Amino acid sequence: REIHEVLLAKGRGRDKLPGEFRRSQNWIGGSRPGNAAFVPPPPELVLECMGALELFLHDQRPEIPLLIKAGLVQVQFETIHPFLDGNGRLGRLLITFLLCEANALREPILYLSLYFRKHRSAYYDMLDRVRTQGDWETWLNFFLIGVKETADQASNAARRIVALFEEHRRQVEALLRPAASALRVFEHLQRNPIVSIPATARKSGISAPTVAKSFEHLRRLGCVREITGRQRRRLFVYDAYLAF
Repeated sequence: REIHEVLLAKGRGRDKLPGEFRRSQNWIGGSRPGNAAFVPPPPELVLECMGALELFLHDQRPEIPLLIKAGLVQVQFETIHPFLDGNGRLGRLLITFLLCEANALREPILYLSLYFRKHRSAYYDMLDRVRTQGDWETWLNFFLIGVKETADQASNAARRIVALFEEHRRQVEALLRPAASALRVFEHLQRNPIVSIPATARKSGISAPTVAKSFEHLRRLGCVREITGRQRRRLFVYDAYLAF
């Protein structure tokens, strides 16, 4: 519930009881429960269902492989649909949190949202087949393929990003005298690809005028782009990094 409150604190769903289980019946598809594609459990059963799911989340039985467990949790959470809004987003985050909690991921970099969106029709069809036919095998096969595809994409992107950083670092080092300050600014850019001069000065411990000069060097190298067009309160973007 704490994660849901943070997730819906801003943007879509902030008026849908962030952090609170629903107190009314919801449904998926259609205009009412009677013609809906799926009707989750009634609100009076949500707490009991989530309690059972939490017990399963903390179950450490080794005979359930971690990725299989993540796939089972995804379906169960989507089926309970415990909140008025944000269930899909939180359900996908749960996969990543579960893998991080089990130390299968050192960083939360595996997100299946794009895979599910790409195969949206199959995704909902397989959820329905689990609910109506108990077809867990087809769902788990689909889920595991998604994990592999997403992991491969993340791995490839990480390698390309490392290569990008190394190439730009070599260019910055070639600046000779200005290189020391420019490298510190560049390191800050790797963590924050959209930055201002004052924020960079605070984080890097370099004076604002020196930071401004470093950004000018980086701009000439093609590493950053100024996006406001102003002389004051300028923002610089590391476009090549954001392109990933």
